[in-house]
Amino acid sequence: MTMPHPPADQISAPSAQSSILSSPKKAWTLLLLIFTAVYVASLFSPALLDDADTTHAEAAQHMLISGDWVTMYVNGIRYLEKPPLPYWIVAADYRLFGYNVFATHLPMALAVLSCAMIVWLWSRRAWGDRAAFYAALGIFTSVGVFLFTRFFIPDSIISFFLLLALYCFLTGVEDHKPLRLYVAYASVALALLSKGLIAPVFFAAAVIPWLLITGEWRHWRQLHLFTGLLVFLAIGAPWHILAGLRNPDYGHPIGNVPSPGHVHGFFYFYFVNEHFLRFLGLRYPNDYNRQPWYVFWLGQMIWIFPWSLWFPIAIRRAWRNRRIFFSDLRYDATNTIQFLAPGLTAYQSSALAARLRFRARTSLLLTVYSAFILIFFAFSTNQEYYTWPIYPALLMLIAGALSVVEESPRGSQPAADGWLSAAHACFAVVGVAVAAVLGWGLWQSRHLPYVPDIGTLLAHRDVAGYSLAMSHFFDLTGPSFAALRFPALLAALAFLAGPPAAWGLRRRGHAVESTVTVAFTVAIALIAAHIALIRFEPMLSSKAIADTINRLTAEPANANAQLMLYGDQSDGSSVLFYTRRPALLVHGRKSYFAPDPEEDPGELFGSSMIWGSDYPDAPHIFLSDADLLRLWGTGARKFLFVPGDFRNHVRKLLGSRGYLVQELSDKTLYTDRPL
Repeated sequence: MTMPHPPADQISAPSAQSSILSSPKKAWTLLLLIFTAVYVASLFSPALLDDADTTHAEAAQHMLISGDWVTMYVNGIRYLEKPPLPYWIVAADYRLFGYNVFATHLPMALAVLSCAMIVWLWSRRAWGDRAAFYAALGIFTSVGVFLFTRFFIPDSIISFFLLLALYCFLTGVEDHKPLRLYVAYASVALALLSKGLIAPVFFAAAVIPWLLITGEWRHWRQLHLFTGLLVFLAIGAPWHILAGLRNPDYGHPIGNVPSPGHVHGFFYFYFVNEHFLRFLGLRYPNDYNRQPWYVFWLGQMIWIFPWSLWFPIAIRRAWRNRRIFFSDLRYDATNTIQFLAPGLTAYQSSALAARLRFRARTSLLLTVYSAFILIFFAFSTNQEYYTWPIYPALLMLIAGALSVVEESPRGSQPAADGWLSAAHACFAVVGVAVAAVLGWGLWQSRHLPYVPDIGTLLAHRDVAGYSLAMSHFFDLTGPSFAALRFPALLAALAFLAGPPAAWGLRRRGHAVESTVTVAFTVAIALIAAHIALIRFEPMLSSKAIADTINRLTAEPANANAQLMLYGDQSDGSSVLFYTRRPALLVHGRKSYFAPDPEEDPGELFGSSMIWGSDYPDAPHIFLSDADLLRLWGTGARKFLFVPGDFRNHVRKLLGSRGYLVQELSDKTLYTDRPL
């Protein structure tokens, strides 16, 4: 049986490699230098941020201090929303390195490095050395990968385990290696322990269509489904069972809304509320947004930038090769040898045919995987970083397509060459425009003083209730630019020089150097972005206030001081983490987005404390305004941390009884008696 002639760009002999790609050692030396500059150097600053960053760090901190590795706690309240693996890893880091930002963020950086190693191995087998280098370089220089590893979330970790599972599954099937299939099942279980049920769902949603399309389902016995399921359950089930036993139902809850003395246990809360109801947008408390699907999908081009410049080439090649997806994949590699270049030896022909088959199967698996995740989160509640697992897949597809085009003889693919030139032209125009905007900002702020606390210069527009990861971007103002002069200058120089240089190298035929220049440009911009993030520390982190509390409580007279926090604990979570003190929460079971929660409740969201606070053994840490006034000035000294949303209300509430200790951006620290 014969097959259609493969497109020319699939069988052309590789062109001469750049010196960068002359050996894996040289390529990885460059890659590790970029990884060190972008990721390792950023592991030490800024301090842990309020909200998710230190809320999750608190859970890991409690694990190590308490020795309870099953039930997570935040401020003494059960925190049952997340699976435990990332917290286990960070707790182990705390044992080795102490309670600091390096130990907290190290697992995310290592997950990024691990993803780069997997895409290197996978792309090298499917497309060759150039694609492997590009794919790993893409992991280190993509905007989304960088942004969404600045705070402690498990998405980079689950992405690695899912990527490893898919790679081991595909190579296990292709090479008839049962051990790799068992590694795949184990990796899915570890992904389950990283972020929940979406892990096996995403894996199955990619693998099942792939098996059906390729016809491999006929060999289902070779997949070792039964023993693989046992491996999956042996790793993934014990924690879930223990968590359910240690956190049972109490009372008789009505519907999915708990009330005092009546609370759903772990099994309902974790599986029903946190998975199914969250997908449907019915989770309680309802504190998540849903972006329109078209905004959510277009956002992926930002998160994989600059590699999205070449995304049209990947789409074009996928369309050209669509017949291979649905027919050619079922045939052995030997069926394609007769169509390969006649100058190749039999061994070379066989190897190239095997690569062609593996390439097509890789493309199909990664495409189905990415498409399902995009569709899944288009209908679910979503955050910008929820699609982290598809970044490696998209980067491999783009790197493969780009390498095939670059390794083809010049002029053999005029349409693809046109796309490349147009992409570089667009990047050059955008780069010059970005440099011009940054240059204008630098000029306008040349006479403005540098203000260390940038939070005092920002607008507070409360875009999407600050529930989106990028919401604070909209708070930037002209005066705040004065605090960002150095990172703005660094980024401006990178965008002014890099994109035009890359375009010039492309036009002169230096393909690898051109692509690397694009990546270098963005790498420098990411370093500048991290410097800017450090400048935002006073606004995004309350560590400075925690340091003040630690200094004051080191005095014997204040050793037993009581910490209080107004509003949800997440608004001041870094204070709790860095002081290692529990806090009483005033209105801590609800988050009130209004200037005066007593007179105008505004928009009510349930806080992260609400479920765990209903357990009968939950500590009595939740206060009203009346409770605050009753306790204020009595017993041990009180320190009250007040986020910006409540500053005016608390100032009026305490009146002359509130003694100001410190102001940081829009956050305030009060005490109940003179120091």
